[in-house]
Amino acid sequence: MFTGIVEELGTVLALEGKDTGALLTVGCSSVLADASIGASIAVNGACLTAVEIASHKFSASLAPETLKRTNLGSLTLGDSVNLERPLRAHGRLDGHFVLGHIDATALIHSLDALGNENWWLRLRVPQDLTRYVVSKGSVAVDGISLTVAEVEGDLVSFTVIPYTYDHTTLRRYCPGSRVNVEVDILAKHLERLIADRLDRS
Repeated sequence: MFTGIVEELGTVLALEGKDTGALLTVGCSSVLADASIGASIAVNGACLTAVEIASHKFSASLAPETLKRTNLGSLTLGDSVNLERPLRAHGRLDGHFVLGHIDATALIHSLDALGNENWWLRLRVPQDLTRYVVSKGSVAVDGISLTVAEVEGDLVSFTVIPYTYDHTTLRRYCPGSRVNVEVDILAKHLERLIADRLDRS
């Protein structure tokens, strides 16, 4: 499990297509401090397993499902990616519960300056996910824990503070950019529990 607090910006060193899936290699340093083969690392919010680790880089296999549901397959050499290690049991939960299981991708509608280095981000979220998004709730956007400011149909808005803008991939995005989205897992579990109870009654 992750928190949506990005630890480091990695750099795409290679994306090699395979018969099924692909192999992604990312240059980094901080997230490798205590990593070993088999470690989980969130890349743009997607939980990946490190299959190779070397000095200042790691490689992870991308399954066909991962390529289908995320923006990882469209990465190119030199692109920046958000990286986070899993939450330790005794660690602080500074963001929100993030599983690293991407629901879908969303398109950036706009990213506008608000003043004082704050930004107003608006995403066009797939219709089937909007029921899980509420004002003041949380959404992981490319692995970044963001608080929902407004919801207007499928258009979801967030305020982005200067630190988040400067230390994540957000500053490199523009309208039309595709980002990974993971909605609140608690909302999905509640929906399932309520649906099951209604079916039984």
